[in-house]
Amino acid sequence: MEDFYPYPIQERPPDPKEVEAQEELKKFFEEKRERVFYSQQLLVMFEEKYYHWITSRALTNLIKSGVLRSETHPLTYSDDIKLIWNKSNRYYKRITKNIVKLVDEYSKPDITRAVGYQGENLVLRGFSRNRFILEDENTRKFRDKEWTETHHNLDFIFSRDLINYGVEVKNTLSYIDKDEFDIKIKICEYLGLRPVFVVRMLPKDWIDQLRKLGGFTLVLKYQFYPLSSGELVERVKSELGLPVSIIRDLEDGTMRRFLNWHDKNM
Repeated sequence: MEDFYPYPIQERPPDPKEVEAQEELKKFFEEKRERVFYSQQLLVMFEEKYYHWITSRALTNLIKSGVLRSETHPLTYSDDIKLIWNKSNRYYKRITKNIVKLVDEYSKPDITRAVGYQGENLVLRGFSRNRFILEDENTRKFRDKEWTETHHNLDFIFSRDLINYGVEVKNTLSYIDKDEFDIKIKICEYLGLRPVFVVRMLPKDWIDQLRKLGGFTLVLKYQFYPLSSGELVERVKSELGLPVSIIRDLEDGTMRRFLNWHDKNM
């Protein structure tokens, strides 16, 4: 389970957005003083206004200054989880126990694998329904070229109208790792593919970086679970307020965003 932003935080002058995030988080925890949250949950909740690393640094500063309190708890199937609450909350232990139990449940390896497969299956079905040809999957090869600089693969290679796409799918709450993001773009460049990322969420700066390189980001906003996970999804939504859902296929409007971009590049 990802906990706070996974990249090193360097010492730097105060970031105005970070200061703004701190003030908003202070107000948020005053209004929710009887609640307990975990770090990744908060990064997602505030991502419309702040990048995950901004919220992470703001939370770290508020904890260091004593405005908020936190505890780290072990998970059975993943990394430790950091719980955070208002310093005036005296009844956090029972709430903490319930959160850890639920996060542990959806962190089970069979659940995380199924969620990953569901994201890939939705993309495969969506592209196939729109007449994109699947050239290969889970591959680092295309035609007479093979990427050997690292062991990374692309999830899919699709083609249509003589345009070839390297497609990476990330059906996760957290951002894709930046190093991995850059490597996948390099693989596409080397293989002669246009890079496409289908993700729940991505920072706008990265989206702009990809656009300038001739690529496209299809942002889904939700993490999609398999059809059989209805009860778990309802609990994750109601108890944690996370953007999770169940769908059979990507909506036509979602694919239309990509198709419009594809048509412009023909």
